[in-house]
Amino acid sequence: MDATQDDGQVRSEPEPGSSGGDPRRPAVHTFDDELARLDAVATIDALDSGQLSVREVVAAAIERARRIDPQVGAVMFERYGEVLTSVPARRARRGSFEGLPTFIKDMVPVAGLPCTWGAAALEGAPPQKRTRGVARDMEAMGMSLVGTSTMPEWGFVPSTEFPERTPTRNPWNPAHTIGGSSGGAAALVAAGVVPVAHAVDGGGSTRIPAACGGLVGLKPSLGRLRRHSDERNLPLSVSVDGVVTRTVRDTARFYAEMERVFRPRSMPPMGEVTGPPSRRLRVGVLGAIPGLADIDEPTRSTLQSTADLLAELGHHVEETTPPVEPEQFRDDFIFYYRFLVFMATNTAPVVHGSHYDRTRLTKFSQGMAASFRAEPSRVVGVSRRLRRVRARMAAATRDFDVMLSPTVSTVPPLLGHLGANVDFEPLLERIAAWMPYTPLANAGGTPAISVPMGVDEGAHLPVGMMLSGDFGSDALLVQLALELEEARPSDLARIG
Repeated sequence: MDATQDDGQVRSEPEPGSSGGDPRRPAVHTFDDELARLDAVATIDALDSGQLSVREVVAAAIERARRIDPQVGAVMFERYGEVLTSVPARRARRGSFEGLPTFIKDMVPVAGLPCTWGAAALEGAPPQKRTRGVARDMEAMGMSLVGTSTMPEWGFVPSTEFPERTPTRNPWNPAHTIGGSSGGAAALVAAGVVPVAHAVDGGGSTRIPAACGGLVGLKPSLGRLRRHSDERNLPLSVSVDGVVTRTVRDTARFYAEMERVFRPRSMPPMGEVTGPPSRRLRVGVLGAIPGLADIDEPTRSTLQSTADLLAELGHHVEETTPPVEPEQFRDDFIFYYRFLVFMATNTAPVVHGSHYDRTRLTKFSQGMAASFRAEPSRVVGVSRRLRRVRARMAAATRDFDVMLSPTVSTVPPLLGHLGANVDFEPLLERIAAWMPYTPLANAGGTPAISVPMGVDEGAHLPVGMMLSGDFGSDALLVQLALELEEARPSDLARIG
């Protein structure tokens, strides 16, 4: 049994996968710390006004991580001592993210820390010599990279669970999943350890844990942030970096600040979104997909209430259908992921080094790779069809500006339902049923954002809704998400 702490009280929680205990028990969080209650923008304002120093903010976050991580299991590796000794005495620019503490997902190199991609097969990896990719850009923004966050093996399962160690738990209800693959990032932000954490989305891996944790998660247009170097030679790029945050305004500020460090030439800049859209939008509502996605009652009612709110705000709301043939797209995307697992597991000795131990791969990775080897030639046709998704999304947006859908089909399931020890085929079926909505944006390279819009008070869990748009419409989605956030302040206080 694990012990969880809230306001100094210790309470017992059920083992993963059990259904015992009080489903309305208090969440596991650090919000008894005054600084933990500040989102990123409020923290920045306090730093600018001199109410807080960078050292106070970073030290408090490290203390919260040390206190809460035994209960949520979200920190993979840390460098607390090194960061504390290098905290700047003062900030160079007002309004910036300089000095704000954060964690990087355990798949992007951070100097001095191992990088294991959540895989037991990479245990014993040596410390990285340099910080790379978006982590380097976040460091250039002035953020303090205090450690790395947990993820499931290779990031291919939407629950942060492991065959040989304890899972990463959902701070709102520790018996349930926080999602994945950026589960550690979401747990740290949802628990109040840091206001912003790095995430990566290859099929929903930013948006799904954001929905599970009552957070905001933007999967930006492909190329909005620095591209992944390991995807340059793939038939189709599906993974993009991002962050999970507690508020939409934090997400807006992050992307505005990132443009000072990295501004892509392939799309218009976002700037900082500070208000709603300048016009009323046409919103297509995508609900249950017959034969493919059955949504539970908390998700259905939250979808309806969100659509009603959009209509009250003056937007034109109507039901829509998927812009692709759902079953064909599902099968194609799953096969492409079989290919990606095959590539990850077979190139690992070259990419990661001789410490790679293939015998420690999960049953899921072994099954996915084996199923690809049975029919490798299919990848050509599958990739061709997936590359057409962006054009189909563009065609759909001739009829509406934004699509509203659930982020996932149900509230976060109990730990164990999507666990690493579930046999390959049943696990794949469960994954496909839970996340039919998010992969569309990955295949199309288009933006989508998950926003907390409801709660399942019985299960003590948040419910997220997703807004999706055409390529490059990131700012429009953030504007609409901000309008929703301001119109309906989060209901999460009721279950916290």
